[in-house]
Amino acid sequence: MPTAPLSRETLLPRLAAHVLEHGLGGASLRPLARAAGTSDRMLIYHFGNKETLIADLLGYIADIYSAALDAALGPQRPQTRQECLARILAEGRKPAMAAFLVLWWDIVAGSARGLPGYREAAHAMMARQLAWLEGQMPEDDPDPSGGARYMMTLIEGALMLSAVGHEDTALQGLLASGLLRL
Repeated sequence: MPTAPLSRETLLPRLAAHVLEHGLGGASLRPLARAAGTSDRMLIYHFGNKETLIADLLGYIADIYSAALDAALGPQRPQTRQECLARILAEGRKPAMAAFLVLWWDIVAGSARGLPGYREAAHAMMARQLAWLEGQMPEDDPDPSGGARYMMTLIEGALMLSAVGHEDTALQGLLASGLLRL
């Protein structure tokens, strides 16, 4: 069976699978090249430099994450911000999303440590997710942009608390605010 010629389009799925399984800790060129079945020089040929490779890879992964959420949430937009929040948090807690969240926390930690490229990658990924979330706001939302930012703050906080074993704290906080109902 012939293999597809190497290109950005054929490399990104292989690289994404590797990073989702192993995180960004091993995102140096040689392990990435091995995972993609090529050489580090060929990665540079296709992406120009490591920074562009990582930025393109993380953008690709962000698109996969958004598409998975789109598929899970379905075509029907939520009627309220509360419904939007509940649906996204329910999806974010599913096992299939765990690898994305682990990768996101790797990026957040790298950004906090000041690792080169991480802050820029996190900023770009957050901008993409905010744009996606704005499209999820109820059709009659008076401020979809502000609502998306508000919701992102709640979602990120709730998922972070869950990641460190404080899911009950997140749930109780959201219930106390009236933003989540059981």
